[in-house]
Amino acid sequence: MNLSNFLNSQNYNPGLKEIILDIQAGSIQVYQQLNEAEQDIFGSSGQKNVQDEDVQKLDLLANDIFIRIFRKNMHIHSILSEENERILTCDNDGAYIIAMDPLDGSSNIDVNIPVGSIFSILKNTPEGFLQKGSQQQLACYVIYGTATMMVFALNKSVFGFTLNTKTKEYNLTHSNIRIPVNGNIFSINEGNFNSLETPVKQFLDYCKQLGSDKKRTHTGRFIGSLVADFHRNMLKGGIFIYPKTADKPHGQLRLIYECNPIAFIAKNANGESTNLNTSILDVKPVKIHERSPFVVGSKNMVARLLEFYH
Repeated sequence: MNLSNFLNSQNYNPGLKEIILDIQAGSIQVYQQLNEAEQDIFGSSGQKNVQDEDVQKLDLLANDIFIRIFRKNMHIHSILSEENERILTCDNDGAYIIAMDPLDGSSNIDVNIPVGSIFSILKNTPEGFLQKGSQQQLACYVIYGTATMMVFALNKSVFGFTLNTKTKEYNLTHSNIRIPVNGNIFSINEGNFNSLETPVKQFLDYCKQLGSDKKRTHTGRFIGSLVADFHRNMLKGGIFIYPKTADKPHGQLRLIYECNPIAFIAKNANGESTNLNTSILDVKPVKIHERSPFVVGSKNMVARLLEFYH
C-alpha cells in the first residue's frame, strides 16, 4: 500500500494528512538532490547557523525545499527551522505549526553516512513552539540511507514507509513499529568519556561487562547521525545517549526539533526517553533553539541507565 492510499484508509485529521503528504513531496526532492543531482551539493556553504555551526550546502537546499512546500499549506501557520534564527510565519490562520531539522547529520554527507530530516508538528496555540513535547500532534523523520524511509507517529502508532526510487512513491513496509523492551546496543560518542558524568560512565562499564560465558553482553554502535542511530536502535533494540559534557553543559541536541519528535516516536513505539532528570516530553522549552541532554531507546535500557543516577 502506498502512502497516499494508506492515509485515505485512516481516520486521521485532514490537516495532518496534508502535512504528511508535504513531507513526502519534500523528502523525495531531497532524495533526488542527494542521489540524482548533477551539480555540486557537497561540502560547506561557508555560512554559520544560529548555533554557530558550519552550514553545509545541502542544509540550505533541504531547508529551502521544505519551507517552499510548507508555505503553500494552509494548515501550517508558522515554521521553525534549525537553519533560521527566527520563526517564519505563513500568511494564513493554519491550525498547526511545524518545527524541523531539515537535514540532520549533514556533516556526514561527504563521507556517505546516512542523514535525515526531522519534523515536529504542534497545534497553533498562544504558547507557539514553547510547548511540551507531549503536546505534539505528529512527529516524523525521513532517513536517507541505503534506502530512503519515512517513519511517523500519529494516533499512538508508528509506521514506516520505504521509497520506491523508480515510481517515486512511499510504500508501507513497517506496520505498528515497536521498540524491543530489551536491547543490547549502546550508542554514544565515547570520545567524550572523560567529560561524562559518573553515572553515564558506570552504565558504559556495565554494558562492557562479559557474561558468564566470557562473551560480551552488549555492543557499541555509533554513527553520529541522530536519525540513523535511533532508527537502528528502534528496530533492533538499544539506547542512544547524548548527555551533557564539560564543553556542552546543556547538551548538544536541540529540544524542540530533534529531541522532542524522536522522543514522541519512541513513546508511541513503546520506547522511553529522558534528559537524565525527567522525561523529555515533559520539559517545557524556554527558547526556540534550546539544547538538551538526550537519552532514548529500549525501556529497560533507559531504566537501567537511570538507576545509576538514583
